[in-house]
Amino acid sequence: MWSTRTALAATATLAIGLAAACGGDDSAGKATAAGQGGFTVPKIAARQSLGAGEGRVNLVAWAGYAEDGSNDKKADWVHPFEKRTGCKVSTKVAGTSDEMVTLMRTGEYDAVSASGDASLRLIASGTVAPVNTALVPNYADVFPGLKLKPWNSVNGVAYGVPHGRGANLLMWRTDKVKTAPDSWGAVFDANSPYKGKITAYDSPIYIADAALYLMSSRPELGIKNPYALDQKQFDAAVALLKAQRGLVGEYWSDYTKEVQAFKSGDSVLGTTWQVIANLAKAEKAPVQVALPKEGSTGWSDTWMVAAKSKHPNCAYKWMDWIVSPKANAQVAEWFGEAPSNAKACGMTADKTFCDTFHATDETYFSKVRFWTTPIAQCLDGRKDVKCVDYSKWTQAWTTIKG
Repeated sequence: MWSTRTALAATATLAIGLAAACGGDDSAGKATAAGQGGFTVPKIAARQSLGAGEGRVNLVAWAGYAEDGSNDKKADWVHPFEKRTGCKVSTKVAGTSDEMVTLMRTGEYDAVSASGDASLRLIASGTVAPVNTALVPNYADVFPGLKLKPWNSVNGVAYGVPHGRGANLLMWRTDKVKTAPDSWGAVFDANSPYKGKITAYDSPIYIADAALYLMSSRPELGIKNPYALDQKQFDAAVALLKAQRGLVGEYWSDYTKEVQAFKSGDSVLGTTWQVIANLAKAEKAPVQVALPKEGSTGWSDTWMVAAKSKHPNCAYKWMDWIVSPKANAQVAEWFGEAPSNAKACGMTADKTFCDTFHATDETYFSKVRFWTTPIAQCLDGRKDVKCVDYSKWTQAWTTIKG
C-alpha cells in the first residue's frame, strides 16, 4: 500500500540548468535560482487564469495518494473529485523518484506528487512549471512551514502545492533495548550489543542521515546541511556508513518487511516511519519511536504541474482538491503522514491522528531536514567549493552495501 519513497538510481544528472548564472537573463532564457545555490531554470510562466476543465487529468503519484476505492471502498477521494469537476482521473503509480522523473519527461502526464529528491530535477529540466497559488484556494490553509521551501520553490516562486510531511524516526524493541536511545549514535556505535539486529533505510538518500549525525558528533567537519556535502564531508559520511555495514542485519525499503522484522525480533533498532511503528504495534510488537536529539531527515511531497500539460485546468483543480481539508485528511490517514492543510486535522476519522503525526507541531518539524536533491552547487550557499551531486551518492551507496 505504501511505496518506496526515494530514487534508487539517480543516474540522470542535473545537467540541464545546473550551471551557475551571473544574472537574471541569458541566451537560453533562464533565471538564476540563488536560493538553491546558483543553479538555473528555464523561464516558464505560471498560469494566470483557469478555464473549464478539459475532462481528464493524468497523474503520476505514490501509491496511496490517489485512491479510487479499488483497494478499499472507504478510501476514495478520486470519484468525488471526478463528480465535482468532470475531470476523469488516470493515475500511474510510480515506485521511485527516478521513475517519476522519467514518466514526467514523456509529456504524457499533467501532475506529479514529487518528493524532494525529485523536485529539483523536475524544476531544473523545465519539466514542471511554476504554480500560481492564487488559483489554488486551499493553498491558503497549508501550514506555513511547508510553503516556499528549497524543495518546492525557486527564488520565492512556488513550483507546487505541499501534500504532506513525515519524519524518519528511530525505533527500537523495548524488550531488547532496555535503555531508550535518544541519539542516532545508537545505530552507529561500533561496539553496539545489537550488532546484526540493526536496520537502516535502503537508499542513497540515507547518506544524509549519516551526515546529520556527523553535524553534531564531528562538528569540525563543518556540515551545515546534510544534502550539501563537499568531498571531505561526503567521504566522512560514507566512511561512517561503511563502518555501520557490519552492524546492519537488514536494509529495508519495503515497510511490510520492516514491520515483520521488528515483530519477529530480527531487527531491534533502526530507522523507521511513524506509520510503520503504528503497524508494528498493531501486530503486537513491543516497539517505541523517538525523534533523536540530533533531529532527523524526512520527506515533504509536492504536487507539481507539467510545463506542457495537456489538461492544466483539471491539474489545478486536482491540486486544490487534494489539499482541501477533507481529501487531505483522508489521504494523510490512508498513507500515514501529517497532512498539509491545517484544517484537515478537524476532519480525520481518528481524532488523535494529528497529534500522533505532529501535524501542527512546527517545533517538531523544525528539527526535520526534508529530502532535497543534492547538487554540485552547494545547497548551503557555499560558493568556494563544489558539493557531491546525487549521481555520486548513488555510486557510493553501492559500495557501502558491498
